[in-house]
Amino acid sequence: MQTPLAIPVPVLRLPRGPDGLSRGFAPDGRRAPLKRVATEIQECPILQESPESQEQRARAALRERYLRSLLAMVGRQVSFTLHEGVHVTAHFGATDLDVANFYVSQLQTPIGVQAEALLRCSDIISYTFKL
Repeated sequence: MQTPLAIPVPVLRLPRGPDGLSRGFAPDGRRAPLKRVATEIQECPILQESPESQEQRARAALRERYLRSLLAMVGRQVSFTLHEGVHVTAHFGATDLDVANFYVSQLQTPIGVQAEALLRCSDIISYTFKL
């Protein structure tokens, strides 16, 4: 007997910024003096970021963008391109904790429609969806 997939944990979102579009703190708020101090420190050649920390910062940004794209896909029609040029479409449901599998429903394959399925991320070359 299969156990149902757990509902993904929602992501905590920062409140809207003062301009109404961004998220986070006001640029002239109480945290602004801390930002100026950090800028002065970065200008000092002795305390420049190491290449490892720059790489870590870039990896963190890419990871965040990827996780946000997964969150945006929930409940949407997604087109997947698999190995050997196979194209399938499905409604995205969730992913597991390790992001190794995608849970989808109404999977439309060249053979037919599968009501529910797990797609291994290692089999997926790309995916697209409309916002």
